[in-house]
Amino acid sequence: MPSIEARPSGSLLMKYSPRDSSSPDILFTHNNAKFLKHRNVQRRLPQGSWDSHMHVIDPENYPLAADALYVPQTHLLEQALEREGRLGIDNIVLVQPSIYGNDNSCLLDSLRRLGPNRSRGVVTFDPSSIDLGTLRCWHQLGVRGVRVNFQSIGKKGDEGGLEVLLRSYANLIRPLDWVLQLYIPLSTITIMEDIIPRLNIRVCFDHFGHPPMTELSTAQQTDPYLIPGFASLVRLLELGNTYVKISAPYRFCNNLEMLETMSKILFSGPRAKRVVFGTDWPHTRYTGIDIAPFIQLILDWCGNDKALVDRVFKGNAMELWNIM
Repeated sequence: MPSIEARPSGSLLMKYSPRDSSSPDILFTHNNAKFLKHRNVQRRLPQGSWDSHMHVIDPENYPLAADALYVPQTHLLEQALEREGRLGIDNIVLVQPSIYGNDNSCLLDSLRRLGPNRSRGVVTFDPSSIDLGTLRCWHQLGVRGVRVNFQSIGKKGDEGGLEVLLRSYANLIRPLDWVLQLYIPLSTITIMEDIIPRLNIRVCFDHFGHPPMTELSTAQQTDPYLIPGFASLVRLLELGNTYVKISAPYRFCNNLEMLETMSKILFSGPRAKRVVFGTDWPHTRYTGIDIAPFIQLILDWCGNDKALVDRVFKGNAMELWNIM
């Protein structure tokens, strides 16, 4: 059970107890012998690869939001770069985690240290109180997107309310050609299918669109098109302005083989130009995760198609994040 920690303000915050990496539903841990031979993926990734989803977390120097749902461990930029280097990844996209709310200070300071040649950032903000001048300043640091996170905080909304909210973000970021990054359940993408084309911006869904893999019927496991929201996701990818991140499978799946059919659909035809890879480092709320075997699986799903590998790990990200 999580413990209760009193914050200086007097509010109460749940102190998170990381899940045990020995648990059978935590995949690809450091002790997973089946995949030990695949740890060295560095030689198979294209030079200049991008990690399109990772976080830096420093609660000591950057206090968490008052309504943060958990207290994470510290995961510094230096640790991130060391880990990325061991994987053979040269460039990173820093994504604002929910625990920092709309205070992007940690992310922005990390971008200042990295410089715009090897990094990009995705921030959060309240569209009712932000100004274009602030966004332009962040743009100079390498920010290229805003994240709207419904999944981590359990937020819901109806179709009308969602469109109003997303339009308010779209109108602000359109002049900067930023990306609207959405973390929502896959079933909600059915609603988004009508909304997104009207926004006239690029959109990216987190973590495979967050499908409910542990709740699928046998038929849905073999035919992803039967999963509510998947057909809508596919159609949006084919329209050209929507992307999806191949990332964080442990957040919704306890058997990665179940993702193979879905992934191969996403990797085929015009959809192959709209998928980007992310490590989701440091895997908040989980411990013992080794992402290298997941990278190996993606490489296996790509077969011997070097052009597809380059797309998934490099080319698509460069297009999505406006890398010149």
